[in-house]
Amino acid sequence: MELLPDVWRQEYWLPPGVTWRDMEQLEESDRPRPHDLLIALPLALGFVALRYVFERFFAPPMGRCLRVKKRLQVTAVPSPKLEKFYTQQSRQPTQSDVVSLMSLCGKTQRQIERWFRLRRNQDRPCQTKKFGEAAWRFFFYLTAFMAGLACLIDRPWFWDLRECWRKYPFQPMERAHHWYYMLELGFYGSLLLRISVDIKRKDFKEQVIHHLATIFLLSFSYCANYIRIGTLVMLLHDSSDILLESAKMFNYGTGWRKTCDTLFVVFAVAFLVTRLVIFPSKIIHTTLVLSMEAFEPFFGYYFFNVLLMVLQVLHIFWAGLILRMVYKFLKGKLEKDERSDEESEVEEEDDDKGGKENMDQGEDYCWNKSKNTINSQLSMLTNNCVLNNLTNHRASVADRMRKAQ
Repeated sequence: MELLPDVWRQEYWLPPGVTWRDMEQLEESDRPRPHDLLIALPLALGFVALRYVFERFFAPPMGRCLRVKKRLQVTAVPSPKLEKFYTQQSRQPTQSDVVSLMSLCGKTQRQIERWFRLRRNQDRPCQTKKFGEAAWRFFFYLTAFMAGLACLIDRPWFWDLRECWRKYPFQPMERAHHWYYMLELGFYGSLLLRISVDIKRKDFKEQVIHHLATIFLLSFSYCANYIRIGTLVMLLHDSSDILLESAKMFNYGTGWRKTCDTLFVVFAVAFLVTRLVIFPSKIIHTTLVLSMEAFEPFFGYYFFNVLLMVLQVLHIFWAGLILRMVYKFLKGKLEKDERSDEESEVEEEDDDKGGKENMDQGEDYCWNKSKNTINSQLSMLTNNCVLNNLTNHRASVADRMRKAQ
């Protein structure tokens, strides 16, 4: 063991008084080994391929069943100068920028503002793409939760958390729990691989931190044989994520508002209970306090709990967004998912068709207003002409009458 790098020093991974050689008393297949984590790499690539197949062949029929409509997109007229400003400087030009672009491109202010609106709308992801992502995550979370529940419900530590630390670290690992870990690691690895092409949402940075913290947490807990408590953490998180993704799926469909609202309420309750009540009072309390009944603190103890604290901070952040949504929902003003359904760099605007209709209506309004003004002026001119003719005619008749007299 002296040949191992410093990162694998037993003081980092095992309680005081326990060595790697002591761990060899477990059977080869019953103890977690660090090189097992390499299995997660091909699994991550497999999940990327499986997701492509799912979003290509299975998500579209599901979307048609829920009446998910693809947004009709009107593309902006190609303009190299405006495109350069859009990509290199700003997607939202200021008033001074618009004035300078007017002289640069020879367009009116209205044409430039409309071009930028259409160009921003081109970058907005369509409903079908968002539905496909939500359906994929729903499929995985549901499968993982059912599999995790099946392999944990009859285990003693599922009902008594002190069993998580009984005879630690000499706890045999079951093959079902090994594959439960590997599949979760592979899935979160696939999310990181796809993060550059997935829809960027308002909580993009928090999602990246969450994925990294989860991967580190799963990897370390596997190597340090924290598998019992680790399986409970995974099961707890998957339970509420199922409801979140199902609510999104119905939200993207047409005519499912009541179903979406019901799922959202159930999700909000489940999230707040599992992440703000059960997670800190059961999971974190178990790792911080109950674990000390079995061993003394060591580096792995502090590192594992720090990662759990990072997750808890993210839970509080998302809980704040959810409570804002609940407030708007109770006031009847809930329109979108503030947690992760709003794009980070794209404003909520009318769709292209509606925008075009608004433009046409605005042009019609201006033309009607101008037409009414012209008609009014013509009417005044006509009236003046008629009055002048009548006055001249009356004067001529009076003059003839005087001459006749």
